Amino acid sequence: MSRICLIGGSGFIGLHIATRLAEQGHRLTVATRKAALPAFSVLPSVELASADVHDPARLAELIAGHDAVVSMVGILHGSRAQFEKAHVQLVEKIVAACKQTGVRRLVHISALGAAQDAPSDYQQTKALGELAVENSGLAWTILRPSVVFGQDDAFLNLFADLQKRLPVLPLAGAHCRMAPVWVEDVAGAVSACLARQETVGLRLDLAGPEIYTLAELAQLAGRLSGHPRPVIGLPNSLAMLQGALMECLPGPTLMSRDNVRSLQWDNVSDQPFPSALLGFEPTALSALAPDWLAGRDSNFIASCYREKAGR
Repeated sequence: MSRICLIGGSGFIGLHIATRLAEQGHRLTVATRKAALPAFSVLPSVELASADVHDPARLAELIAGHDAVVSMVGILHGSRAQFEKAHVQLVEKIVAACKQTGVRRLVHISALGAAQDAPSDYQQTKALGELAVENSGLAWTILRPSVVFGQDDAFLNLFADLQKRLPVLPLAGAHCRMAPVWVEDVAGAVSACLARQETVGLRLDLAGPEIYTLAELAQLAGRLSGHPRPVIGLPNSLAMLQGALMECLPGPTLMSRDNVRSLQWDNVSDQPFPSALLGFEPTALSALAPDWLAGRDSNFIASCYREKAGR
């Protein structure tokens, strides 16, 4: 697979996937609506393509000539219609564009916990997107990561930042169990799937080797960043009220009522990480998070990451 198109790849996870694939000699096209993405500019084999991916004609034009597509569009907040547009209708358009242009290989990044009977619109629409991929007739693989962490994430770093500012951290879904997976392991999984024919037609859960409650993750972030605060779990009624209020605040939404509903289900897997199939073992959060949350030098951390990732 020498030419790969990333759709939804301009964010945190996409940057790590693009970096991994570019280092392996692949040529990539990353669809984006943003005028500039400085982090991608240092990757000479990556082309940024300005595109409205919801336009079927532009999408087909974008995908044409590639050997594979990595589909990873996802939103965390919005109405039911917005979730369906991003997680279902766009996936259906990607499948149609692949068929139209003769691109057979599709790696689709969904989410652990996606299910049509799940409590949230996010989880339900992610499941419907998976169904569109499974029924596509393409050579597909679906990856379902748990919550993804990394030095530049908006998850543990958010908890650390909030505890620098707040005397107490009120937390929705405090008892929800999660198996955080390292972003470099997600990138490694994408790379392995593109290289290994035996991954075609499989849905693979990407869960890290350690399980934490959300409260334990928040406490860990506060402690390692040097600003431990009491973490107070909210009952569901107050959590929904908190979500409703935060939806109304200006700026990026940190929590919504749909997020609260998602936290009613544990984000863990009854399947082990597919190490034998993908060719590597996942890295534990406890082996990595202390370095960046404690404020270690970023170059030192990056060097350690490359060593752990075998790069």
